[in-house]
Amino acid sequence: MPGSSSPQVVTILPGRIWLPLHGWSDMEIWINPECSKCQSALTLLDAEGARYTIRYYLDQPPTAQELVEVLARLGLQPWDITRLSEPIAEDLGLASWPRDDAGRPRWIDALTTHPVLIQRPIITADDGTAAVARSPEAVRAAMGGIRP
Repeated sequence: MPGSSSPQVVTILPGRIWLPLHGWSDMEIWINPECSKCQSALTLLDAEGARYTIRYYLDQPPTAQELVEVLARLGLQPWDITRLSEPIAEDLGLASWPRDDAGRPRWIDALTTHPVLIQRPIITADDGTAAVARSPEAVRAAMGGIRP
């Protein structure tokens, strides 16, 4: 009927969001809204018509298990995604922490306790891939399911 609109039924699944123009999200992007690299990544995702869910990881920090899973998908260690220039990193003395299997749990605990230490943005895709998407090439690779 012209001029009328029917209500849209939206079902939210854990970790997924319905985007009316695109369908179910295919990616999750961990962002800090104040970060210019995050803003650039979102702009590129939008320009490419990508389907994604935003996770404001400072407000919704990852659990230790989530971080372990993302690190496995990235093929990286926790110290590889740690922002050592943050004041809290200096306060904790992270630069001198051992970077080995024995020290790994301590790093993961630091990142989950102080999520500002996590490098951003991080994109995880439904196909199991992930990328630290600090460049346009890394964002495009995440959209294509290829590691940059």
